[in-house]
Amino acid sequence: SPGTDYAIASESVAIDILGPSFHLDRDVKAGEALFISYSTGQLHTQVVHPNPSFTPCLFEYVYFARPDSILDGVSVYEARINMGLALAKKITLFYSHLDIDVVIPIPETSRTAALHCAFGLQKPYREGFVKNRYIARTFIMPGQEMRRKTVRLKLNTITSEFKNKNVLLIDDSIVRGTTSKELIQMAKDAGAKRVYFASAAPPVKYPNVYGIDIPT
Repeated sequence: SPGTDYAIASESVAIDILGPSFHLDRDVKAGEALFISYSTGQLHTQVVHPNPSFTPCLFEYVYFARPDSILDGVSVYEARINMGLALAKKITLFYSHLDIDVVIPIPETSRTAALHCAFGLQKPYREGFVKNRYIARTFIMPGQEMRRKTVRLKLNTITSEFKNKNVLLIDDSIVRGTTSKELIQMAKDAGAKRVYFASAAPPVKYPNVYGIDIPT
């Protein structure tokens, strides 16, 4: 309507921070184009793809999006809770023989899933890694050796949380596995008796050519 201001963003939190004068209306549909007339300010929308399909990116819920975002009607925070609870059920069903003493997340985005996995397993949840906030994401760095070395710059262990314990490390996802191997070694170096490693993400079944560049 005339006098209406519009904001379009990739995450709902961008709308939230604009204050009470803006509210979240809806999500952009698959294959939909939006046009706002500069002269009239009128919003025009149309699904322009002949056969649109709703295929959201898994990594938005697992890693990229903020937990206070709502994507396609789904709370990112609630999605991560459910991932942790689902992981706990799978471990209970298939790996109940594991002698887990403590559940430790890999900071930072796996914390929500790890906390609720620990709740589901009825095991203690502890913080065992401290993150250096000034190091970039390791999985997007060029070269495996650089990624491996950067892991130890990015994270440091709290030795008392590992020493003489059987630990379950939970990460939000496993992209290449370089980081995972280094984290397991760090836990062993900190004195862990046994190290189990789990990904909170559901299986990645299909590539996303507009998203994260991973081998297919």
